[in-house]
Amino acid sequence: MTDHITFDISGVEPEFGAPAADRILSGDPQFRTWNVEEADGGLYSGIWEATPGKWRIVYDEWEYFNVLSGYSIVTNEAGEEFHLRAGDRMIFRPGFKGTWEVVETTRKDYVIRL
Repeated sequence: MTDHITFDISGVEPEFGAPAADRILSGDPQFRTWNVEEADGGLYSGIWEATPGKWRIVYDEWEYFNVLSGYSIVTNEAGEEFHLRAGDRMIFRPGFKGTWEVVETTRKDYVIRL
């Protein structure tokens, strides 16, 4: 086992998914996720991509992410909007609730801790 990895997804098969049907507010968002690391203790990292649409989000986990491409608008329960484009970074803490709207197909890298 090596002591490092890179975020090279060229040999990683994507997982396909979508928000739960009861969370979708508009569109038909589809996900592709390339899991690069799944470490002991509930730590995950990789690259996630979503097509346009809007859905409700509820975070039980902690997540850091960096937007690589596209345009999304995340809105918290208080109505505060975060317009996310390439280079924008955020952390969601457990308990974050709101909506995620993908305006232009968005790709991000992420680290999640359960």
